[in-house]
Amino acid sequence: MMQYFIGIVPAENFKKKVTDFRGKWKNNLINEVVEPHITLKAQGGLTPDEKWISKVKRVCGETRPFHIKIEKPMFFGEEILFFSASSEQLYTLHKDIVHAVEPSKEQIERYFKLENFVPHMTLGKTTLGLPKRDLKDMATLAQTEMQPYPTLNVTFVRVYKEIEPNHYVKLEDIPLAEK
Repeated sequence: MMQYFIGIVPAENFKKKVTDFRGKWKNNLINEVVEPHITLKAQGGLTPDEKWISKVKRVCGETRPFHIKIEKPMFFGEEILFFSASSEQLYTLHKDIVHAVEPSKEQIERYFKLENFVPHMTLGKTTLGLPKRDLKDMATLAQTEMQPYPTLNVTFVRVYKEIEPNHYVKLEDIPLAEK
C-alpha cells in the first residue's frame, strides 16, 4: 500500500551537511530512501485518497512560522540513530495535525504519536544497511563533526509519498501562515 508521511526539511546548507555525513558510510542506504527531514507525522491516517491533505493545509494555515533546535544524536534502541529536535511549537503542530487527520487509536500507538511523539532526523538504521557498531561510531562523529547544531526556521511542511518500496519523494510543500 502507498505510504505517506509529513516532515520538516532543514535549510539547504544543513540538509547537504547531513546528506554528506550520512553518505560517509557506504552501507548506509538512508540517502537513497529519503532526504534529511524531521518527521512531523508518520503514516497513520494518511490514506491513498489524499483527502487528509486539505486538513493538513487548514492546520498549517493557522500555524505561524517557528524555530526548531537540532540537538545531540540519540538512539531508538540500538537500531536507529537520529538527531533529536526540540520546539514547543513543533509538538503543538504535530498534535493539531494528528487531531485533524484522525488516525485510529491503534495507528496513534503504532506510529508513536501524541504523547509518544519524538521529533527526530534519522542519520542511520540497522534496517538500512548499518551494523550497530557503525551507528555507535556515527553517533560519536556526529557530536564533533556536526557541531554547532543549528536552529531551523520552519515556514512550511513537506508531504512525502512513497513511489516504490523504501523510496520517498516530495509530493507537496504546504506553507505555514503568513507572519
